[in-house]
Amino acid sequence: MSLVLARVDQRLIHGIVVTQWAGATQAKRLMVVDDEISKDETQKVAMRMSKPAGTGMSIIDTEKAITNFNKGKYDNHNVFLIVREPETLLRLLHGGVKIPKVNIGIMFDGEGKQTVKKMVSVNQKEIDDFKQLQAEGVPVTFQFVPSDTEEPLETYIK
Repeated sequence: MSLVLARVDQRLIHGIVVTQWAGATQAKRLMVVDDEISKDETQKVAMRMSKPAGTGMSIIDTEKAITNFNKGKYDNHNVFLIVREPETLLRLLHGGVKIPKVNIGIMFDGEGKQTVKKMVSVNQKEIDDFKQLQAEGVPVTFQFVPSDTEEPLETYIK
């Protein structure tokens, strides 16, 4: 099956991902793709401690993810992908990774960001990246937890 859903969530692996999204996507592998976190052994250990039993976990950089997907390493897995920034998803897509859908989770507020929805603040680059994903045929939706109604990108970002 390979990649079933990609989520932009700046908390990466946390309670909602583990207790709700992993089950809803029937994920057999949780995958964090982040060039910084993949080098941080302390954060990797903490994230691995929270993975559900019977589920694999990868915490890798973008290039390794592209290589592994293109070699078919995850073809027999249901992979739920989590990234901090939409730019990572564009890099994966341009590297040949098929992304069926992007879910926007939690994106923290900060300098130069505007809040577009509860728990989602974006800057202009992130807005442009989400629009680019859609322009390249990848649906982008807002959905905090699986039981919430999916809302298209255009509901909050014009």
